[in-house]
Amino acid sequence: MPFNTVSWALRANIYEVNLRQYTKEGTLQAFAAHLPRLADMGVTVLWFMPITPISLKGRLGTLGSYYACSDYTSINDEFGTEQEFIAVVHAAHELGMKVIIDWVANHTGQDHVWTKSNPNFYIQDSHGNFTERNGWIDVIDLNYDNQDMRTAMIDAMRYWVDTAGIDGFRCDMAHLVPLDFWIEARQSLDAVKPLYWLAECEDVRYFEAFDTTYAWAFMHASGSINRHEPSLNPVMEQLERYASEGSNTQKLFFTSNHDENSWNGTEYEKYGVTAKAWAVFTATWGGLPLVYSGQEIPNHKRLSFFEKDELAWSLQTKQPALHGFYKSLLSLRAQNDAVVFGQNQMLQTPYPNSIIGFIKKHQNNVVLVLLNISEHNRLAFEISHPLLSGTFEQIFSGLRFSFSGQEKFEIQAGEYLVYQLIPH
Repeated sequence: MPFNTVSWALRANIYEVNLRQYTKEGTLQAFAAHLPRLADMGVTVLWFMPITPISLKGRLGTLGSYYACSDYTSINDEFGTEQEFIAVVHAAHELGMKVIIDWVANHTGQDHVWTKSNPNFYIQDSHGNFTERNGWIDVIDLNYDNQDMRTAMIDAMRYWVDTAGIDGFRCDMAHLVPLDFWIEARQSLDAVKPLYWLAECEDVRYFEAFDTTYAWAFMHASGSINRHEPSLNPVMEQLERYASEGSNTQKLFFTSNHDENSWNGTEYEKYGVTAKAWAVFTATWGGLPLVYSGQEIPNHKRLSFFEKDELAWSLQTKQPALHGFYKSLLSLRAQNDAVVFGQNQMLQTPYPNSIIGFIKKHQNNVVLVLLNISEHNRLAFEISHPLLSGTFEQIFSGLRFSFSGQEKFEIQAGEYLVYQLIPH
């Protein structure tokens, strides 16, 4: 990759914010009340789904799709004002968090301001009609053969860097946009401020412009496992493919996001009792982990995409039930270099299709991860490894154990064990 990744992104914990569904009000101001909790939970990067207004023409449902933008340099008034967004960015920065925004560069809504001011910015058919090639009926495609459109797009992105002080972009369906545009955009905008760039794609070529790309294939492989008769082969094969892409190819791992939750089901529908074990995997294997709005509740419902369907925070006590779970997990990434920089050394057990076990080391830091991704209980096994020596703390319980190179474990269905070496 020809660009340098900003240092804070190397161990980032990303949290996707669905403003519409986050609170009863669905506003920036209402969301702001959650900032201290999210910072305490270990979130370091807030990714806001598109904050721009939504087109009326072709709108799906009552409220429409976030991804059918009508103006790249305005705020959706359902969320609040530009000044309120700036205030949220400032408050996040004060708490040590960064802010990135969703950027939809492939298409706009059908009544975007450019359709009137610059219709030549769009791909048109022989009759002069706007077109769309992916089957999304509420949007129209932009024309990347038009250099003036490219310039206007970069200027719109720069607007939020200059005006709000954002720290980067999550780029929607990045592979549908020519790679040379993203390189041009990054060169231009990183000169204003070093930014973090996350691509929703799996095309390895896009690492020429982006710091991180999605691990969609991993998520699909892990989500398709039959927990009664599991086979880890598809997951391991995909992880090997990622490794073959090179050392500077950082992946984003997740068990849920806005698309998955709304269209394919919650993590509990996909993973059942193993949902938390897979969440542990996403935060310990390498790359970056993503937590979607409400996973810490935990949220067991599919959120409507085009209608109001708020998360059930009101059912919680002071903290969501999984706040401590995510805090332990995300704090480990912040404090233990083995998780972020260590190489995964796979561990053999008698249950190769039920247990994922690996150990990681970086300098004086060692982390052991054991995950039961099956519905089988009481899986007993022994681990032998030279790094498994010394006093280790189980990060979720806080209990400490003295390991001497060879240890016995028993793990229940969906259980997860993470130990870190306590330095002398």
